[in-house]
Amino acid sequence: MAKKIAFIGAGSFGFTRGLVRDILTFDAFKDATIALMDIDDERLAFTKAAVEKIVAAGKYPAKVTATKDRVEAIKGADGVVITILQGGPQVFRTDIEIPKKYKVDINVGDTRGPSGIFRTLRTLPPMLDIVRDVEKYAPNAIVLNYTNPMAMLCRGMQSEFPKLSVTGLCHSVQGTAGMLAKWIGAPMKEITYFCAGINHQAFYLDFKWNGKDAYPLIRKAINEKPEIYNEEQVRNEMYLALDYYVTESSGHNSEYNAWFRKRQDLIEKYCTNGTGWNPGHHAYILEHYFKRMHDWKDLIKQELDKPVKLERGHEYAASIFNAIFGDNAVFEFNGNVRNFNIIDNLPHGCCVEVPVFASQRGLNPVHVGALPAQLAVLNNISARCEELAVEGAIEGDARKVFHAVLFDPLTSAVLSMEETRAMVNEMFQANKDYLPQFKGKITVGR
Repeated sequence: MAKKIAFIGAGSFGFTRGLVRDILTFDAFKDATIALMDIDDERLAFTKAAVEKIVAAGKYPAKVTATKDRVEAIKGADGVVITILQGGPQVFRTDIEIPKKYKVDINVGDTRGPSGIFRTLRTLPPMLDIVRDVEKYAPNAIVLNYTNPMAMLCRGMQSEFPKLSVTGLCHSVQGTAGMLAKWIGAPMKEITYFCAGINHQAFYLDFKWNGKDAYPLIRKAINEKPEIYNEEQVRNEMYLALDYYVTESSGHNSEYNAWFRKRQDLIEKYCTNGTGWNPGHHAYILEHYFKRMHDWKDLIKQELDKPVKLERGHEYAASIFNAIFGDNAVFEFNGNVRNFNIIDNLPHGCCVEVPVFASQRGLNPVHVGALPAQLAVLNNISARCEELAVEGAIEGDARKVFHAVLFDPLTSAVLSMEETRAMVNEMFQANKDYLPQFKGKITVGR
């Protein structure tokens, strides 16, 4: 029987196009119904055109539908992919600009810290609406989230709808593994690794080349080759100090701790000279958003004019669907799940990113045990802040949100308690139109 896969936020052109391409490479999905849903007519039309080009190029018997009706897209779906953005650059900019006013310098701001927390407050209500529809109209569907802040959104959905099968996916695990393999001259097919922690701050607990520990080769490359050190200055410094390599880029990770962005001299030393894809300078992603505001249509039209590529990419979604309701080939990936006896020294029930097996049985995370102590300290701070933020977002409790920001490593390295309170109150005011769960109670008093 033909399967149905729904894309909510299908106007995310690059993600949706790539994931659909991957899905259709599996025999079990060649005749699938691809249900595209977005609230933006123009973006939806562009994505539909791109997906139809893939179907035509591959001569697939797949069916493509496009709708602004979320229920119509979700009803009867076997799989649901979420790639939404709540609020455009005009509100997203306040996540970056208000902290900067208080000297909290943000590079990306979509994962944690004050910027990520307020992005969660805006985004969690529509995310819960989406999975509420899934529970009603497609209760057996596998829900894969690509929307950030990954950990906090997954934690909110998983706690509010525990009977649903929900996980979150991030390409940083396989992306970083490929980067490290390249640094030591190893073919990726000869590399194995075991990676665990929290989203964007998971660590390769082992990294092996043909069964042998490759970490000495990585350390040698970083210490002896300036071009490799400079490619990921922040992450390389973290590795040289913590002894394990972290998954997400230097720009992101510079925000998640107190070591790199609390003083201007440190920002200049570690956050402005990197040569990787995500340099650490202030408001990197915000600049990208504003640039795309003016030329996104032209860029998409250029992409639509290019020949269609049918080769499967490196994202996990299609292989997960295939393992569970396709040809049932078991697939291992790193996913975001709740910490129910998975990582022993992180908070019970928090969102962790760990190896997960997808099969006919569904999603089965691997027991990791205890992280090395130094990694657990770092992960614990962020995970506990995320727990507070999610509770505040669901309960409409502004004070819990304040406490989550108060203990954020970068914020607490830069601001006093009273300065943090003032910043949080200003951010609440900037976001008030997106926060129905707070019912207007968005001022944190003394």
